[in-house]
Amino acid sequence: MKIKAGEKAPDFTLQNTEGEKITLSTIIGDNNVVLLFFPLAFTSTCTHEMCIMRDNMKMYNSLDARLIGISVDSFFTLKEFKKAENLNFTLLSDFNKEVSKKYGALYKDYFGMQGVSKRAAFVIDKEGEVVYQEILEDAGNLPDFQAIRETLSSLN
Repeated sequence: MKIKAGEKAPDFTLQNTEGEKITLSTIIGDNNVVLLFFPLAFTSTCTHEMCIMRDNMKMYNSLDARLIGISVDSFFTLKEFKKAENLNFTLLSDFNKEVSKKYGALYKDYFGMQGVSKRAAFVIDKEGEVVYQEILEDAGNLPDFQAIRETLSSLN
């Protein structure tokens, strides 16, 4: 299944870095949400992407956006990744690969590993509608951060 702009964002519940369950529908309404799926914590491109988001948090806050990073790593691994990189936003573990699959952001084979998240970005407005989506086949590429910012700006 591939989610497209204009569709309702599929709801989900995943564990954060503290093992607490976070449900998307409880977040929507208060803020616009940017979901960033990434393949694996502690890898070069993923670390670079998450640090870009960390370093631009003031701008995302000013655009009334809540950032959420999602990977198939365990929440234990994500906790260490968040600490090591001083990340200032929520990371969620899709260890069972259900959400990545729902959003059409799951590799069947990634360097011999089965079921790794693709690098993808989704902007969800306060009504729960996907207003921007980008799923990258090449994990070495980064999402179009400018397009994400422009989409968020148009919502305010």
